[in-house]
Amino acid sequence: MWKTVKLDDLIEIQNGYAFDSKKFSPQGKMPLIRIRDLKGGSDTQTRYTGDYDTKFIIKKGDFLIGMDGEFRCYEWKGPIALLNQRVCRLQNFKEKLYRRYLFYVINDELIKIEKNTGFTTVKHISSKKINEIRLSLPPLEEQKQIVKKLDATFAEIDKNIENLKNKKEQVESLVNRVLEEELKNAEGENVKLGDLCQNLDRLRKPITKKNRRSGIFPYYGASGVVDYVDDYLFDQKLVLVGEDGAKWGAGSSTSFIINGKSWVNNHVHVLKPNSEVVMHEWITYYLNSINLQPWITGLTVEKLNQEKLSSIPIPLPPIQEQKQIVKKLDAVNIEKDSSINALNSQIDNYIALKSSILFNSLKSPSL
Repeated sequence: MWKTVKLDDLIEIQNGYAFDSKKFSPQGKMPLIRIRDLKGGSDTQTRYTGDYDTKFIIKKGDFLIGMDGEFRCYEWKGPIALLNQRVCRLQNFKEKLYRRYLFYVINDELIKIEKNTGFTTVKHISSKKINEIRLSLPPLEEQKQIVKKLDATFAEIDKNIENLKNKKEQVESLVNRVLEEELKNAEGENVKLGDLCQNLDRLRKPITKKNRRSGIFPYYGASGVVDYVDDYLFDQKLVLVGEDGAKWGAGSSTSFIINGKSWVNNHVHVLKPNSEVVMHEWITYYLNSINLQPWITGLTVEKLNQEKLSSIPIPLPPIQEQKQIVKKLDAVNIEKDSSINALNSQIDNYIALKSSILFNSLKSPSL
């Protein structure tokens, strides 16, 4: 017979500790788990160099919940690490509860809480709120049977999802090679980017989130549109290139084109190409096809400053040849987007299937 039980009758919750951030280091010996490390669940780039209480050591297989932003329970699959603040661990499971059964059932409840939680900047959940979760609990042996079926079914679904993700990577890699070859084979002398474009960085202007007034005009940062505001700085076709907070590897979308009324913050460079000699699209295709790391400065915060950006050499074939190559590359990208969208649709279907299976498996027979 299934029973409705409060979570704090089944487990204990251990909150993370507020470790001294001054002792965080990439080179330390002891890994430290932060919220951003939970989704990957296998490692963390943060190391702690100070003293610590062993009760905050996390082991492989522990169940952790991020308490800010997205409320989800994850299984830690990495090495021993420290439990940092705003992450909690589920521990001391009662005998009547099968650990993996809770792992399957709790996320649905956490998602419900997340949807009903108001926020100003980031959503927060407390361990008290988690403890108040009420679960439908079947007998222990039935829990084990449910988990056995879910593990087998989800393993097959996850395998299919992973195959689709690999296909996406193959499509991206193939397209990047095609783009790289087309641009590499273009004939023309190298010209510094600063000689091809007027830099409009002096006109950009950041707006803090609390001072932004919602509107219809896109507000751009290094990664693209980050918000919509009620005014604009530019009303023309321009090339944007990430200054900091961007990705610099070949195949990354470091550079992109904007057109029309928009606002741009100080994390992205603003370029106005001389359209008589170079296409906006030519610049973005080329910059996104090469590794920009040689032009990046900064040890703690990587940055592509204005001087370095202007010094990047761009091959410059005649404008008609640029148009022909850009037309070909546009067609390749359309094909790529179509393939990626189809693969994403299949992945979404599998994720929806998992949710449906989970809902039906964890539903009390009396409902």
